[in-house]
Amino acid sequence: MFSTFVQMEKGRFSKWLTDPKLYRNILNHLEHSSLALKSENFWALYWQKQWRFGCNNLARMHLLAYLQEPCYWAASKTVAKFFTLNQYLLADYFQMAIAEVETILKDFNPEKSSSLKAYAIMAMPSRLKDILRQRKEADICTNWALLRKVSKKLLSEALREAGLSQSAIAQYHLAWTCFKELYIQNQPGNTSQLPEPNRQLWEAIANLYNHQRQSQITQPTEQRNAQTIEQWLKQTALYVRAYLFPPVKSLNAFKQNDDTTVTFDLPDPSSDSPMADMIAEEDVQNRQNQISQMSGVLLKALQSLDVQSQEVLKLYYKQGLTQQQIVQQLQMSQPTVSRKLVKGRESILAALIKWSQDLNISVNSNQIKDMSLALEEWLRNQYGGTT
Repeated sequence: MFSTFVQMEKGRFSKWLTDPKLYRNILNHLEHSSLALKSENFWALYWQKQWRFGCNNLARMHLLAYLQEPCYWAASKTVAKFFTLNQYLLADYFQMAIAEVETILKDFNPEKSSSLKAYAIMAMPSRLKDILRQRKEADICTNWALLRKVSKKLLSEALREAGLSQSAIAQYHLAWTCFKELYIQNQPGNTSQLPEPNRQLWEAIANLYNHQRQSQITQPTEQRNAQTIEQWLKQTALYVRAYLFPPVKSLNAFKQNDDTTVTFDLPDPSSDSPMADMIAEEDVQNRQNQISQMSGVLLKALQSLDVQSQEVLKLYYKQGLTQQQIVQQLQMSQPTVSRKLVKGRESILAALIKWSQDLNISVNSNQIKDMSLALEEWLRNQYGGTT
C-alpha cells in the first residue's frame, strides 16, 4: 500500500509498480519498530505526521503511493461524469488528481476525520471538479481578463513558484497593480474576452509605474518603458496559468529496471527513533479517544431524529437508494425526502459543532466544511454503505 504506484498504458490502468527504496523503508520500520502490527490507518496517520513536520524525507512518497487508489477512482468517476469533454482521458484526470495530493494532505485534519483514505475519496472528486471549472474559465480568458480576475495572493504565489527574485516579484507586482488601476472596462459584455490595452494605455501604465516605483518598491529600480511593462504583464499571465495548472510529469516517465519495479530519484531513508515511535503511538491513541467521543455525540444526535428521518438516512446511506427510489419505497413526496435528508444531516452537524465548541475548539467556515465531510464519512461507515 505504501510503496506501489499505478502504471497507465494507452490511457488505462496497466499494473502496479513497486518502488524498491520505499519497500525497503517499510520493511525496515516493520522489522525494527514496536509498531509493526499496527493497522493500515495507523501507518497512514504516522506518515502524514512525518510529512507534516518534515521528520522523514520518504513520508511524502509513502503517502503518494498510499493515495494512488483514491486518485484512480476519483479520476474514473470524473471521466464518467464529464465524458463529453473529449480532450481529457482517464490518464489525464489521474495525473490531475496526483497533482492535488499535496493539497489533500494539507487539508486533512486527523482530529476531524479518522481515515486519510476516506477523506481523499470524498475530497478528491471535488478538487477535480474545481480544477475543471477553473481550467474552463482560464482557457477562455484572454491574458488581460485573467490578470483582472486574479487575486493579489494568487499572483504572488504564482510569481514565487516561477522562481523570480524578491526584487523581480516586487516590480512585476507593481506593474500588475498599475494595470488593474488603469485598465477599467465599464461596458457590459463578456468579461473573459477583454482586449489588449492600446498603446496610449500602455504608456499610461508605464508612467504610473515609474511614478510609484520609488514609494512602492523598497529597492532602487530603474524606470521602465511601455514595451517592458507590456512584456512583464504578458509573462505574468503565463506564470499565473502555469501556477493554476502545473504540468504533471507522465507517470510512465520514471526509469524502470524491470517489469515490476520503478526507481525514483529519492533520498536515502531516514531513521526514526524509538521515542518518535512512542510519540506517534500516543498521538494516535489520543485521536482514537477523541474520535470515539465524537462518534458517541453523532450517534446520539442520529437517534434523536424522528423515525422517518432515520429511515430516509438509512435507505440513502445503507442501501444506496436515490431520492426518487426512496420516494417510491416510503410513499413520500420528493421535497419531503430531500428536506429530511438535508435537515437530518444539518441536525447531526449542529450537534458536532456544539460538541467542538464545548471543548473550546474554535469553529470557522472551513472547519465546518471539514466537519461536514467527516459527517458524510461517519454516516457511510455507520450504515455500512459502499457508495
